[in-house]
Amino acid sequence: MNDNKALGFKRKALREVIKTFDAGNLETTAYRIPYEVIPQDAKSDVRCCIYKERAVFRKRILAALGAAVEEDDEATSLNDYAKQSLTRTELPAVPLTVLDIACKGCKKARHIVTEACQGCLARACLGACKFGAISMVKGKSVIDPDKCKNCGQCRTACPYNAITYVPVPCEQACPVEAIHKDENRRAQIDFNKCISCGHCVDACPFGAIMERSQLIDILRTMKESDKVCAVVAPSIAGQFNATLPQLLSAIKKAGFDKVTEVAQGADVTTTNEAKELVERLERGDKFMTTSCCSAWIQAVRKHLPELKKYVSDTRTPMSYIAEIEKKNGYQVVFIGPCVSKRVEGREDPNVDFVMTYEELGALFDARNIDPSACEEQTLDPHVSGEGRYYGVTGGVAKAVETAINGKRPIKMQTISGLDKKSMLMLRAYAKGIGDFDLLEAMSCKGGCIGGPCTLCAQAQAIKPIQELVEKSPHIPPVFDKEK
Repeated sequence: MNDNKALGFKRKALREVIKTFDAGNLETTAYRIPYEVIPQDAKSDVRCCIYKERAVFRKRILAALGAAVEEDDEATSLNDYAKQSLTRTELPAVPLTVLDIACKGCKKARHIVTEACQGCLARACLGACKFGAISMVKGKSVIDPDKCKNCGQCRTACPYNAITYVPVPCEQACPVEAIHKDENRRAQIDFNKCISCGHCVDACPFGAIMERSQLIDILRTMKESDKVCAVVAPSIAGQFNATLPQLLSAIKKAGFDKVTEVAQGADVTTTNEAKELVERLERGDKFMTTSCCSAWIQAVRKHLPELKKYVSDTRTPMSYIAEIEKKNGYQVVFIGPCVSKRVEGREDPNVDFVMTYEELGALFDARNIDPSACEEQTLDPHVSGEGRYYGVTGGVAKAVETAINGKRPIKMQTISGLDKKSMLMLRAYAKGIGDFDLLEAMSCKGGCIGGPCTLCAQAQAIKPIQELVEKSPHIPPVFDKEK
């Protein structure tokens, strides 16, 4: 893991909340956490002073407690917020919150001319601009921001690469333009547009956008009940320096009574989607899209209603496995790399809470658990390799193709990450452009292993998953292969 201080502070806030909960004095000592993490002799190389650093860290504690930072009046003690989190019966309605004081207040995205400008005779940038936004001042190009349309033609034309684009990271990352700036240039999220993909969380280099954690709700439930089941997403296999069997043991050691692979539910999803795809194609549907990515489903609901008729009616792997464990009498905690699963979890009566990999890592750290030192728990021998590969781009489509078993040839297309470009492409697909039968749509580039709450790079995460898949059985075919 690289030395990302923004992520470091975020995860430290989670760890400190867990430690204080475990000490049994969260209600009385939560207010001390910022002072203990940032003591009087600390130095800040980012903020103006340690006092602002503490103020920002206080906001991180609020998010870790599940509070909405936007509603903080700053006069309410962290102790009071801790009491609220320990007694609440409703989970946060929206999964994200903006730490206004941590937001850099970026200027509007714009093109600027750098010192590399040579004031060349060709004046290629002037010729490229169709809006009259560029002029020469003292032998150098200057861009008028009031006239500039940010088309980028000047940047392309400059032979010295002297023109650069300065983005607003969170706005640029959002595929649905759900983020805007207020009058003070602080980021705000329009939750009527937001699809909870978490791309903004990943993109902000100041860590100014955080999830509203359900950690306290989970910890309290684990303390009060002996029937709490963690259901872990397939992408977890590459997130920690441990084998999957060791990870399952570590999660139990962290306080869960049972641990189950969501890949078991993925096999149910595969079987049902394979049947549904064949039925749809035989009745004349142009194509079908997968349904397991929650952010993708929200994108369809809010921004791509013309695609709704193409989305599979099959439930998600999380939903199927949660239903099984709920019937077994357990309270269910989904553990994954995703922000949007918090939204799906609220809608699914069988899912009680959602925890991210970052939160799980904080739980391991706070409780001094080294997954690589844990004994290996026996894996379910019936879970398929295809189900365990669901978290990688192409995994769902490949699983469905395997289950169909050649009953009919299937043309597949994948969307590996929602962004502004792919949203335009999806609208084109809705109008009939494209030649495929099954569209696998994933909000995160690379699939779930590229989720906003992962712990390691995709290149590092994928190898353990591939090794696990090779040792796993294939999913049984749904249809007999056509002669």
